[in-house]
Amino acid sequence: MTIQQILKHYWNHDTFRPLQEEIIQSVLLGQDTLALLPTGGGKSICFQVPALTKAGLCIVVSPLIALMKDQVENLKAKGIEAVAIVSGMSKREVDITLDRCVYSGVKFLYLSPERLLSELVRERIAYMNVNLIAVDEAHCISQWGYDFRPPYLHIADLREIQPDVPVLALTATATAEVCDDIQQKLLFKQPNIYRKSFERKNISYVVQNEENKLRKLLDVARGVKGSGIVYVRSRKETSEIAKLYNENGFRADFYHAGLTMEQRSKKQEEWKNNKTRIIVATNAFGMGIDKPDVRFVIHKDIPESLEAYYQEAGRGGRDEQKAYAVLLYNYADRLKNEKKLLTNFPSVDEIKLVYHHLGSYFQLAFGTGEGVSFDIDLSDFCVRYKLEPNKTLNALKFLEQDEYLSFNESVFLPSRFRFEVHNEELYNFQIQNASWDPFIKTLLRSYGGSFENYVRLREFDIARRSNLSVQQVIEGLKQLQEIGILSYMQQTDMPQVTYLKPRLQNNEMVVNKRYIDERKAIYLKKLEAVFAYAEHKKCRSQMLLAYFDESDADKCGICDICLEEKRLKNLSETSDNITDEIAHLLSVDALTIDDLMSSIKAGTEKDRIETIRTLLDAGKIKTDGERYYL
Repeated sequence: MTIQQILKHYWNHDTFRPLQEEIIQSVLLGQDTLALLPTGGGKSICFQVPALTKAGLCIVVSPLIALMKDQVENLKAKGIEAVAIVSGMSKREVDITLDRCVYSGVKFLYLSPERLLSELVRERIAYMNVNLIAVDEAHCISQWGYDFRPPYLHIADLREIQPDVPVLALTATATAEVCDDIQQKLLFKQPNIYRKSFERKNISYVVQNEENKLRKLLDVARGVKGSGIVYVRSRKETSEIAKLYNENGFRADFYHAGLTMEQRSKKQEEWKNNKTRIIVATNAFGMGIDKPDVRFVIHKDIPESLEAYYQEAGRGGRDEQKAYAVLLYNYADRLKNEKKLLTNFPSVDEIKLVYHHLGSYFQLAFGTGEGVSFDIDLSDFCVRYKLEPNKTLNALKFLEQDEYLSFNESVFLPSRFRFEVHNEELYNFQIQNASWDPFIKTLLRSYGGSFENYVRLREFDIARRSNLSVQQVIEGLKQLQEIGILSYMQQTDMPQVTYLKPRLQNNEMVVNKRYIDERKAIYLKKLEAVFAYAEHKKCRSQMLLAYFDESDADKCGICDICLEEKRLKNLSETSDNITDEIAHLLSVDALTIDDLMSSIKAGTEKDRIETIRTLLDAGKIKTDGERYYL
């Protein structure tokens, strides 16, 4: 099939969006390609379509586990074989999935970047027929990017394993400096960038200098019809502000990474279907959510970078209709964020202390733990060892940079199981253990393919079909695992720590202080750019575009600054017209205030009074208390 036929067959689209076809043709010519498409620009089509035109599979590297899983499910729904390997999967599960990629016609293998550190993964990729390497959120590879992730640096290792395979790097936000860095780090054979302008002509960017932010949140919802997103910093605030909206007559809900997968899916669907008007969320909300008719996006607090702000604000108005991106800002925000520098960048000793406490928390012996993943309750961990939460979170990220461990702030993995015996052995077990027979039959009838692969399992469904409680189902699965009949992994929805090296003594660790200092300088530079955006009286759209190296953009005409300029210009023109009329009227005769006001045609009554006062103050007209004259 041609790329147009593939687009029609699988996505039912007749035409590509701007730049998609050019990017796809570049990839099909075997060229390393960097694609910059704004949020909602259809990045996934750019690697999915060319991968489907060729034999072999496409490796997709992405840090967004929820988005990976969504794309895998969407591809499967289209009849396209796709799998994902993420942190938290067992070694056996990874092994089976990799085998499928080598032997079973899988078209898309999604990998989280830390998986590229695994020797097992790298060895098996060498045997795969790879047609494309796609790197999503490619800005994460650059230390100049707003979301640098050290494991991304190992993507270049894929080029050694599969030297003839082109790379497609995709991002929604990157400065020229970051674009150069991406191409260098991914070993592009030659520079090759496709860039769509970052301009969003239908979004009105607004900064409100507001002390009472809660009142302004309500004002925006009253003034702008349609659905909206409100971004806040803390999980606690999501529920508090959603409650405020509901108490004031707006249908609102909250969303953050601490919710279960079922809760998140339900909240997303109700918002997408307009049962909920406003979703109040942390920045965990938004990736992969394509609701076209979002009319406003409010940031209650300033973001840490303009890249993050542009991406989050860009979730408004994807239907090309008018939308508002509102940032609430006051001077206290500057002070608060400057103070955060202290907790965002822990000392070397503090980082080592967190590492030491982790080993104790997981009861991990020195010299062990390589490749093992642990769920972690961060609040419990911090309380137990009297640690400051934000500083601890950042210490984990620096431990990830030095490749002692990888850390995912929220990982949802559904329950899954696989039979570890052959059909005949299972049949014999059922005959010899009649009490287990109904339970095992329910599993067999409910889930196909469970002898070859790990399959997703819903304990609730099994409980309903077998007239057991959910807890009885869980206990039954665990007992069958102990007997060796199957392997069972219960769902998890918690942050995870994976040890990339065996646990070390603190004196064996080397923490890169220079890197910490560099990240601090970059963080401060990006924060200053946000302050400049919030505080300067320049066209907001022009400022954002200049940040992304589009320095010759015209004024948008619809941001708060442009609208104020128009208002002042109109006011000035109106005042000039009123002044001309007054001069003409009074040159003929002196008039009372009532006669003067009724004779002027231009402006409102308020405009006329203000202009008369201005002319009096300037001595250009005079009054004897009854009449006005020149």
